[in-house]
Parts: sequence; structure tokens; C-alpha cells
Amino acid sequence: MKKLAIIFVFTLTEILVIGCGDHTKPGRDYMPDMKYSRAYETYAEHDNLAMKGINYNSRPVAGTVSRGEELPYHLQNDSSGYAQSAGVSDPLPKLNETELTESERLYLINCAICHGTALDGNGPLYKGGNGPFAAKPAMLVGDPKIEALPEGTLYHVMTYGKNLMGSYASQLNRKQRWMVAQYIKSKQGGAKASGDSEGTDSTAAASTAGQTTAK
Repeated sequence: MKKLAIIFVFTLTEILVIGCGDHTKPGRDYMPDMKYSRAYETYAEHDNLAMKGINYNSRPVAGTVSRGEELPYHLQNDSSGYAQSAGVSDPLPKLNETELTESERLYLINCAICHGTALDGNGPLYKGGNGPFAAKPAMLVGDPKIEALPEGTLYHVMTYGKNLMGSYASQLNRKQRWMVAQYIKSKQGGAKASGDSEGTDSTAAASTAGQTTAK
């Protein structure tokens, strides 16, 4: 009985000592690199990583796509890519009223300065011949060759630019470029709903249009 009492008192004492100890200073850490990780804030300087032999350039890995982002555009910026763009289908469904309003806003911000609010090529840069541009930009509405271009070709031109028109890939993401293309076609009376029945004619028109584009 005396031995059991001694064992009990010893065990209780040990528990009290351990329980009241300083847990903030453990004697040894298991995998300290994970406990004390080298965390870096977004956009923080990381030049010291190279000095430590760590290769990091903050760029996405080649071939990867961000979540929610569409697959990269597969056609090149050349005559062959332009011709093939007529066969590229718009991945977006037909825009609803709210989306169409947003696409109009995007057009007015990025395109109307050249092509005009009425899509007639009479934007502030041309201004009826009195603006900085001597040549009138393309009439997105009223020019049969431009109206015959399918959405895929409009998207291609917005992606790479054409003639005097520069690329808008940095101003408009992929979805926004398709939205603007749908907006233009809706103003031309060639909304996406009728695209399937006119697909063959549009492809032929894009080929015959040649170098004719948004500018």
C-alpha cells in the first residue's frame, strides 16, 4: 500500500511539473522548416531568394491556365490565323440584357473613340474628317464586308490588332472580347442566334474580305 502511495504521489508531481512547464519553448522542433516557413507577401521583394539558390520568377508555369480562365487562343497572328478565325466559335451563350449592357459599356470605353458610338466609323479621332485621323476607321455597321465577318474574326482582330488598329488583349480579357464581338453583331443585325445558319456564308465572307478588318 505504501508503495502504491509513493507511485501515486510521484506520478502526480510529474504531471504537475509537466503541465505547468513553458510550452512556448519546446526542447526540440520536428520539421522546423514547416513550422517556421519562409512566407512572402504578394508583390513583396524576393531578390534574396536568388542569393539562397531558390529559382523563382513569379511567372505562371508554361502551359498552365488560371482557375476560371478560358484556354489560350490557339491561332497565330498571321494571314493563315486570320483566315482560320472565321471558323472559331464563340464559347459564350447569347448575352442577356444585363450582359449586353456591360458589353456596350466595354465597347464605348475601348472602341467608340475610333469606330464611333453608332459603330459608323465616325468616332472622336475621325470626327467627320476634322479629327486627328485623316482616314476614316472601319464602319462596323453599314459596310457589307465588315458586317459579313463572323464573331471569330472580330475576336481575332481584337486579340492581335490589324493594320492601324492595335491589340486590345491587354485591355479586354478573353470573355470581354467575345462580349464586344457579340455586341457588334447585335448592332449589325447578325446576333448569335442566327450564327449557325449563316456560318458557311460568314466563313466565305471572311476569306474574301482579306485584309479588311476593324481598322
